[in-house]
Amino acid sequence: MSDAAFYQQTDDETYASTEHTNGPWGPGMQHLGPPSALLTRALERVDGAQDRSIARVTVEILGPVPVAELHVQAELVRPGRSVEMLEATMSANGRAVALARAWRIIRSDTTSVRSTHADPLPGPDAGREFGRPEGWHAGYIDAMQWHSIKGGLGEPGPATVWARQRIPLVSGEEPSPLQRLMTVADSGNGVSGGLDPMQWWFINTELTVHVVRPPEGEWIGLDAATTIGPHGIGCANTVIHDVNGPVGTGAQALMVRERH
Repeated sequence: MSDAAFYQQTDDETYASTEHTNGPWGPGMQHLGPPSALLTRALERVDGAQDRSIARVTVEILGPVPVAELHVQAELVRPGRSVEMLEATMSANGRAVALARAWRIIRSDTTSVRSTHADPLPGPDAGREFGRPEGWHAGYIDAMQWHSIKGGLGEPGPATVWARQRIPLVSGEEPSPLQRLMTVADSGNGVSGGLDPMQWWFINTELTVHVVRPPEGEWIGLDAATTIGPHGIGCANTVIHDVNGPVGTGAQALMVRERH
């Protein structure tokens, strides 16, 4: 990873966003991948995680996340001996822009009954490398390395792609496995939407990720498909992989609208 990062931490709860967080919709508006991972980082740091793992994270998008100074706070909101709920908030310019809730579950040995219903994907080396489509804005897309097994950014239809960070989430830190996953998970609708972001809005209002095990390695695979209805509502569904197989799922509710 380079010396650049998505965020520079300035105090315990404050982060300066860099230009690498910029999303495809326009200058000054972040892709949700880095904010989702930054919220997850705060959730992982809530006391009591030694024998527990985060099983689900839902990020509610309350407004555009600007490329600006962000404040992130997290807390335990529902304690429990086996299951507990965590909550993190992100604000910018005195306004809440995102809220994340997570369920954290006590770990136990379920190796003997382990199961999966999706085959491993062909590895990243089996795909072709691709970059930012013409006309899409610079930032997040360039800060990630992309390999396509099928489809990808700006191509219509379902997509199977691999991605990994070229830069850290927070300067000077190695991202956790779950942070790596959340940095990529929001791209499910982007790689499978098949619409030109210069002509259409297809923005998710939330991201819900379920995780059955932490991913191993730097590469995160997305096997994604987007369905668009007739009245401006869509849904992107993604099976999330590491190089050893599926690790969880992602879902996004979409607002789809032609840009004028």
